[in-house]
Amino acid sequence: MKALILSAGQGSRLLPLTESRPKCLLPLETQSLIEWQIQELTRCGVNEIVVVVGFRAAAVEEMLAGLCRPGLSIRTIFNPFFNVADNLGSCWLARHEMNRDFVILNGDTVFEAAILQRLLNSPPAPVTVTIDHKARYDSDDMKVVLDGTRLVEIGKTLPLDAVDGESIGMLLFRGDGPRLFAEALDQAMRTPEGLKWWYLKVIGLLAQGGHVNTVSIEGLEWGEVDYPADLGRAQEMVARWIADNSTRPAVASGR
Repeated sequence: MKALILSAGQGSRLLPLTESRPKCLLPLETQSLIEWQIQELTRCGVNEIVVVVGFRAAAVEEMLAGLCRPGLSIRTIFNPFFNVADNLGSCWLARHEMNRDFVILNGDTVFEAAILQRLLNSPPAPVTVTIDHKARYDSDDMKVVLDGTRLVEIGKTLPLDAVDGESIGMLLFRGDGPRLFAEALDQAMRTPEGLKWWYLKVIGLLAQGGHVNTVSIEGLEWGEVDYPADLGRAQEMVARWIADNSTRPAVASGR
């Protein structure tokens, strides 16, 4: 299994913490954010990781070089447009990597391995979006509307009375999914609005063709790090993981 991590941005909402350090290198207890991601990815058998870098790319690449080991490949793609384009541009630059099944992950999502394993064990679909549920959603949540488990709509501005959950920023592409996504990315980047789109806008377009399913990870631990308060909650979460490490169950692969 291959994983694509989108970590090109600075994380300006975390300033001054990210003034000279990219968001993915912010410390979470014993490791940086991206090191926690890679640790949990490898626990699920992911052995090929591609990271899209941009802001302070050299610092990220230096750290990643120290994580490579036999059986684990980590390489980077530089996005020179990280400060003028949204993350659809990062995906477009990495479209040549979409040549087989892969997982895509936002560079600010901290998650436990059980989330990825639930995604990998989900029923086959070209695209599968991990979703969670909560009592209330705010303007920054990437909200979803479902028909059963099939994705109908995804976006931040969906009517709250129609929302069925939120995307956590982790998706699985299988079978025709990688090709469909790469082709849709290319079409989107040929439009005047392409540079301003999130890649999930493209996922919404694919959902209109019935290509996108969802899997709920409700009850499992994850966090998105956008603001200082988010960073504090993520630090508390990984501190619990460290404290519980001796009793944390092994992840049994279903693949």
